Amino acid sequence: MASFSTLPPILQPKEEDIQMMLSAGVHTGTRNSDDSMKEYIWRRRNDGVHILNIGKTWEKLILAARVIAAIENPEDVIAISARPYGMRAVLKFAHYTGAQSIAGRFTPGTFTNQITKQFREPRLLIVTDPRTDSQSVREASYVNLPVIAFCDSDSPLQFVDVAIPANNKGKFSIGLLYWMLAREILRLRGSVSRTSDWDVPVDLFFHRDVEELKKNEEEQAAKAEETAAVPAYEAPITETMEPAAMETPADAAGFQPPAADAAAGAYGTSWEGGEATPAAAAAGGGDW
Repeated sequence: MASFSTLPPILQPKEEDIQMMLSAGVHTGTRNSDDSMKEYIWRRRNDGVHILNIGKTWEKLILAARVIAAIENPEDVIAISARPYGMRAVLKFAHYTGAQSIAGRFTPGTFTNQITKQFREPRLLIVTDPRTDSQSVREASYVNLPVIAFCDSDSPLQFVDVAIPANNKGKFSIGLLYWMLAREILRLRGSVSRTSDWDVPVDLFFHRDVEELKKNEEEQAAKAEETAAVPAYEAPITETMEPAAMETPADAAGFQPPAADAAAGAYGTSWEGGEATPAAAAAGGGDW
């Protein structure tokens, strides 16, 4: 991996960072290109899609992190995203860096009209797309507010002070960029060590579709029902003797049980089998 001559060794990217940016499609632009973005475009593919220079993306990312870290109060930084794929990333970025965030529609007059309840006076503005967030960028120019923006190959750079060339239309690209920016800010502040990985996973910054979440929940519920419907283990059935067969054993030695008669009370039965004599019966029963 080629080194970046404009950055000190401590700020050089690791091979893992470059691989993550490539896998997320940070370098993929659009078929159109703006004249002001020519210096950030590396080449154009055969299908007409422009490829951004990922080295300049990293350099501008480090520059933006140094600008944000230089502001004493983190709440003076505000991150904005009107694009749905960037709403979750903006909220997570604000949570971990202490900045403010506006996810969704930007109310006109937030930076210029002091009468509105949502009036704010930040010192720095971060936008996901200069085209979709054009209202906030325009108002920032009215109040001399510096702007940091993620710019695609067709993004206008008017009123943008720090342009980070990157794919600002994919949910993985937007989430990864905000995650890397937040990690670099915390490293510059000393909250996170550069020798160890940040314990916050990048998945938290990715957009999650409600329909996909519902579908996953339904699939998990269906799997749970299938596992519950499987019959439990049953013990093997053993053969048992019928009660009729257990009543009287077969006569093995010709033994005949004594017949019941009127004089049965005068006679007893010995344990050895056979009838007892009248004298033995009078003496007290059989031979115990």
